[in-house]
Amino acid sequence: MKVTYDDKGLVPAIIQDFETNCVLMLGYMNEESLKKTQETKLVTFFSRSKNRLWTKGEESGNVLHLISIESDCDNDTLLVKVKPDGPTCHTGSDTCWGEENIATHLFVKKLEGIINDRLASKSDTPSYVRSLFNSGINKIAQKVGEEAVETIIEAKDNNDDLFLNESADLFFHYLLLLNAKGFQFSDVLRILESRHTTVK
Repeated sequence: MKVTYDDKGLVPAIIQDFETNCVLMLGYMNEESLKKTQETKLVTFFSRSKNRLWTKGEESGNVLHLISIESDCDNDTLLVKVKPDGPTCHTGSDTCWGEENIATHLFVKKLEGIINDRLASKSDTPSYVRSLFNSGINKIAQKVGEEAVETIIEAKDNNDDLFLNESADLFFHYLLLLNAKGFQFSDVLRILESRHTTVK
C-alpha cells in the first residue's frame, strides 16, 4: 500500500466501523504508527498534542480492532475499517460527532439488542422471546421453518403487504435462531462479504 505523508510525516486516517459504515473519528498516523497498527491489529495514531504514538483506548480500554486499511486515490488519506470496543470519543459518545453508531439503513443491530434484553430480563411480564427460548432450539428452528413456508405461500400470491409481513416474521425468527446458536447477523454478513469481496 502506497502512502504519501505530508511535510510533517503525517497522513490523516478516517476511522470507520466495518459493520455499520459509520465514521467514528479522524486521527493522524505516521509511518511508525501505521506499522504498529498493522502489526498489533490495534489502531495506533501519532498524537500531535502528546508528540508520541498513541494506541486508541490505551487508558479507557475502548480499543479499535483493525479490520482493513486502504489509501485513497491520491494515497494521501487512509480509510481504516475497525471493530470498536465501546464508544470511540473521549466524551463517551459512539463517535466524535455525537452520533449513535448503528446502521441507519438497518434496524437489525438494535433488534438484536432488544432480543438480548428480553432474554436477560427478570420481569414477570410474559415475553414471547423468552418463552420460545425456554422451549429449546428445536422449537426455534421449527418456527423458522413455519415462517419460511408462510413466506413462500405469500410469495405465490399478489398481496405485497402479506408477503412483506411474513418476510419480517421469518427474519425475526431467523435472528432468534442465530442468537440461540451464539451468533449475530453480522457473522452471516461477514461470510457473504468474504465470498464477494477481497479485503485489502
